Amino acid sequence: MHFATLASGSSGNAILVGQDERSFLVDSGISMRSLLHNLTLLNVPPAQVEGIIVTHEHIDHIKGVGALARKLKIPIYTSQAIWGEMEQSVGKLADNQRIEVNNKFSCAGLEIEMFATSHDSRESYGLRIERRLPGQGVLALGIATDSGTITEEMHRCLKECDALVVEANHDEDKLWQGPYPWYLKKRISSIYGHLANRQLAEGLLEWIGENTQRVVLAHLSEENNTPEIALATVVRALRASRPIRKNKDLRLRVAPRHTPHELIVLREN
Repeated sequence: MHFATLASGSSGNAILVGQDERSFLVDSGISMRSLLHNLTLLNVPPAQVEGIIVTHEHIDHIKGVGALARKLKIPIYTSQAIWGEMEQSVGKLADNQRIEVNNKFSCAGLEIEMFATSHDSRESYGLRIERRLPGQGVLALGIATDSGTITEEMHRCLKECDALVVEANHDEDKLWQGPYPWYLKKRISSIYGHLANRQLAEGLLEWIGENTQRVVLAHLSEENNTPEIALATVVRALRASRPIRKNKDLRLRVAPRHTPHELIVLREN
């Protein structure tokens, strides 16, 4: 199983996930042109993309969804409630491109479970994506951005994933001491806003297992965070955990804002 963020942050979000020569997108919050360009940087032909999963209806997650679906003639998967919120923004689609999903479904040969996150949208979801291996094994990728608190569902679905793409949106000191108006600071820090670096670090202590190979910190605020601060906060917390220190294969990185990171291929143990 492979994955890469194509864009990450309030200016737009998109993640490529797949196996072999089959892939799908989680969100497409940048223009179609930018997304296709970022796929070429990874040497991924657009023809390999089989669908788009939408996690919620905010513009930084759906900006390019309609145009890309029409260009590639691929379906869009999301909940009935999110379809109701984004239908006008997405524009005209063929009937077979509008797919309502609830809880579990499959795309590009991978099994996907949706779980609720806590955000100020009609609905918002994280994803647990699994590839079945020969025998009884699985590879699991957990994705969770846009949540103001860590929920029990997040704990259940993200625990002991082989890889995680998770939100480290803001540093609390930078947020409260920064230039944002009070109402926006309150929104971001609320249980319906975004996870702070410290909150994510506490979650990772629960989620990372002996099999976890990669953690990508995503959806960083341009104004209220930096890659250096986010990484330092997480690394400081993880170093205090003896079981995590024993995981010599674990690698952390920060998702770039406008460009893709390298295609990560998970090792099949």
